[in-house]
Amino acid sequence: MSAKKNPEAEFAYGFCVPDGYNTKLLHLVIGDNSSCSRATKGAIFDLNYPSFAILLSSFKSFSQVYHQTITNVGSPTSMYKAIVTNTAAGLRIKVNPSVLAFTSVGQKLSFALTIEGMPNKDLISAFLVWDDGKFQVRRPIVVAVSTDD
Repeated sequence: MSAKKNPEAEFAYGFCVPDGYNTKLLHLVIGDNSSCSRATKGAIFDLNYPSFAILLSSFKSFSQVYHQTITNVGSPTSMYKAIVTNTAAGLRIKVNPSVLAFTSVGQKLSFALTIEGMPNKDLISAFLVWDDGKFQVRRPIVVAVSTDD
C-alpha cells in the first residue's frame, strides 16, 4: 500500500500506533519506505479495522471506545443507519452518531462505537451493521475472556 496514493496507508499497517514502533522498525517489518508521522500516532483502538475486538483477562466490567472514519464509495447521497445485533450477552453497544448522511462520493464521516458491560461467558459476539436500505456493511464485534490459570 502506497502512502503517496493513500495518505491513510499508515493506519492500514497498524504498526505506527502502538508504543515502541518507529519508522526504522516499520521499514524492517514491512520492507518499504513508509514512515510513522507524529500526526498518525494514536490509540490502537482508533485504527480503521473492519472489526472490533477486545480481549479481557477476567470477567470484569469494562468500557472501550473506538473512533473510526468511513469514506463514501457508493451513491453520492446516501444515509446509513447503525444497527447493532446480538447484544444480549452482557454487552451495551452504542454508536454515535447512529446515522451517517453522505452528500458526495469520497466524503469522510466519523463515528464512535462504545462497547461496555460485564461479560457472562468466554466469547461474546455482536455486529455493527450500517444499512442504507439497499446495502448493508456488516462489521463483527468480539469480546473474549482469557482466564489462563
